[in-house]
Amino acid sequence: MLPRGRRRALGAATLLLLVVVVVGFFLFGRDPEYGLQAAATLDGDPYGSRNRSTSNLQPLLPPKCELLHVAIVCAGHNSSREVITLVKSVLFYRKNPLHLHLVTDAVARSILETHFRTWMVPAVAIRFYDAEELKPLISWIPNKHYSGLYGLMKLVLPSILPLSLARVVVLDTDVTFSSDIAELWALFAHFSDKQVIGLVENQSDWYLGNLWKNHKPWPALGRGFNTGVILLRLDRLRQSGWEQMWKLMAKRELLTLQATSLADQDVFNAVIKEHPELVHPLPCVWNVQLSDHTLAERCYLEAADLKVIHWNSPKKLRVKNKHAEFFRNLHLTFLGYDGKLLRRELFGCPSQLPPEAEQLQQAMAQLDEAEPCFEFRQQQLTVHRVHITFLPHRPPPPRPHDVTLVAQLSMDRLQMLEALCRHWPGPMSLALYLTDAEAQQFLHFVGTSPVLSARKDVAYHVVYREGPLYPVNQLRNVALAQALTSYVFLSDIDFLPAYSLYDYLRASIEQLELSSLKQKVALVVPAFETLHYRFSFPNSKAELLTLLDAGSLHTFRYHEWPQGHAPTDYARWREAQAPYRVQWAADYEPYVVVPRDCPRYDPRFVGFGWNKVAHIIELDAQEYELLVLPEAFSIHLPHAPSLDISRFRSSPTYRDCLQAFKEEFHQGLSRRYGAAALKYLTALQPSQSRA
Repeated sequence: MLPRGRRRALGAATLLLLVVVVVGFFLFGRDPEYGLQAAATLDGDPYGSRNRSTSNLQPLLPPKCELLHVAIVCAGHNSSREVITLVKSVLFYRKNPLHLHLVTDAVARSILETHFRTWMVPAVAIRFYDAEELKPLISWIPNKHYSGLYGLMKLVLPSILPLSLARVVVLDTDVTFSSDIAELWALFAHFSDKQVIGLVENQSDWYLGNLWKNHKPWPALGRGFNTGVILLRLDRLRQSGWEQMWKLMAKRELLTLQATSLADQDVFNAVIKEHPELVHPLPCVWNVQLSDHTLAERCYLEAADLKVIHWNSPKKLRVKNKHAEFFRNLHLTFLGYDGKLLRRELFGCPSQLPPEAEQLQQAMAQLDEAEPCFEFRQQQLTVHRVHITFLPHRPPPPRPHDVTLVAQLSMDRLQMLEALCRHWPGPMSLALYLTDAEAQQFLHFVGTSPVLSARKDVAYHVVYREGPLYPVNQLRNVALAQALTSYVFLSDIDFLPAYSLYDYLRASIEQLELSSLKQKVALVVPAFETLHYRFSFPNSKAELLTLLDAGSLHTFRYHEWPQGHAPTDYARWREAQAPYRVQWAADYEPYVVVPRDCPRYDPRFVGFGWNKVAHIIELDAQEYELLVLPEAFSIHLPHAPSLDISRFRSSPTYRDCLQAFKEEFHQGLSRRYGAAALKYLTALQPSQSRA
């Protein structure tokens, strides 16, 4: 046992230590930034230590059901893809409801509206703002940065976001989260009364002005701050006269600098240089900036330190960094991450599902899992996430008789695209049924193909895979809805049209004066097939007839499904010099050219069987006249059978379900068209149905 004097001394020391700990907590622990700065002073390395200490500090997170607001400026096809990858990373870690404020051009809005509507993620609200309306507010500022006018739009966010909104996180499209965004939101609590902007220090020497001779950047405080991640106290910014402040600063600097080099970042830094009290420095792990000339490696010691990775280089994944492979893999993980897994609801918070998603949940709950056709009915109800115009798309100038080829495909038919592009020089709208990972492979495939990368009039729409059955008619409807021309050629990806078909169809539409006819018309393109993988494609009808007579070509499916195309009357077509009319018959499924506003395909038909047959019935029910074109043809190429056709051939249950859906389809026809639909019911016979 210690002597009494030693015990008193130890007790006093313990009490003193406790006081130091308590005082330290209130001085340092409650304010991570203050504690970080103190640690930096002791270490002698204000840049590195500020951030190495961060991982040990846990800011007070907002309540788990508090709504967090995020603003993003996005324009164009490529930027839209980046936004989706960014949002995936945010959703992966998030535990709070989100409200996304998206400033977009018309292209990005169309893409992202469709994507988020079909994604149906719980507890995510979306609001769009028209970038076109904002351009006059910043178009007077010359900008050398590749982002153009859109790179300046973050400056006007305080004036365009709702007045009721007090705080917002602003993100560039090229950032990837590796932590919960609520941790970033929590840093608002550490702003002083005067601080209105939270930013991470710039991790390059740009604003030091020593990168090259005569390099003169905009004014900045030290290294300046990077605006890839921003915390904005909107209420305080508005009270401080932000709009007038940044405009005056920009006008003054432009007198000598002529243009911004880093868009909004230059203006933010010029304001902060003159008003340093406005900025709250954020730990640099919230914006680890990757480029070839960066100090980002001094920002972290372990992967666990990283919060947000910023690919602030046009080269994106090719930046030079000793941990580049790690960062690339992190980014690629979210590129290929299955988006449907992010539809999970937030525990303990109101579901906040879109109305369509709630109705879908109710419909799904009513399905009987014991029913033999449960798998089909579940697939029919599935809403697939859709990314329209996945690649940059420049449609041709509008022409009165133009035709878009419409088709759908999966990954195993990708190799057919190049040949199709060689045969069809006109616009195309193609729906691709892919996983998230396959979508990235497709992106690479197009980028490395001289044929495909040269075609900007082909619109590719990715429908993300979900469920065991191929949603063929849903895919066709996606591609059909995105066609921009007056007429569409409804084809399949395994058919190659005649080299002259595009021009011939446009000329036929004009000569037949279809646009002025009161009668609805569907132009039939006769279908043929070859069983040879190596095949010399005919350049004319005469050459095709020679191949037909020699047995190198056949009328499509003549040997296994003749009723599918027999009404085309191939014997008459051989001699025809002018278009001729044919009558609908049971199981007829020709490939047709119709107006863009034609009936949509019936989505109940998934997998294999009767999907085109049902569409032709709908056209006939709406009194479309079927006209066969005498010089038109398309040839089916051989390929391995799909999984669905194999299941159709081997499974009696599969065929029974298809028969049940046929009967339901006919019941629907009777409700819509009354007595006129009786002929379709009479023609319905149990048979080995084709697609």
